[in-house]
Amino acid sequence: MSIIRIDEVEYELDLLTEEAKAQLLSVQHTDQKIVELQRDLAIAQTARASYAAALRELLGHGEDAPLTAPSGFQVRH
Repeated sequence: MSIIRIDEVEYELDLLTEEAKAQLLSVQHTDQKIVELQRDLAIAQTARASYAAALRELLGHGEDAPLTAPSGFQVRH
């Protein structure tokens, strides 16, 4: 018997309806996807910071120079 806790209430997994089990699987899958996306965002933010620091250094602004806009660098064509 597996017990799950939802909103501080315990439920026996075997007693849930098929529809409830399907919804539970959807919630679990969505939670996993959120974790993956958060990890991907952290990787992208780290890479961006590294690229920005390298660009600042190449431009002679120093690695710790602040960006002028909150969104970072802007490219104009």
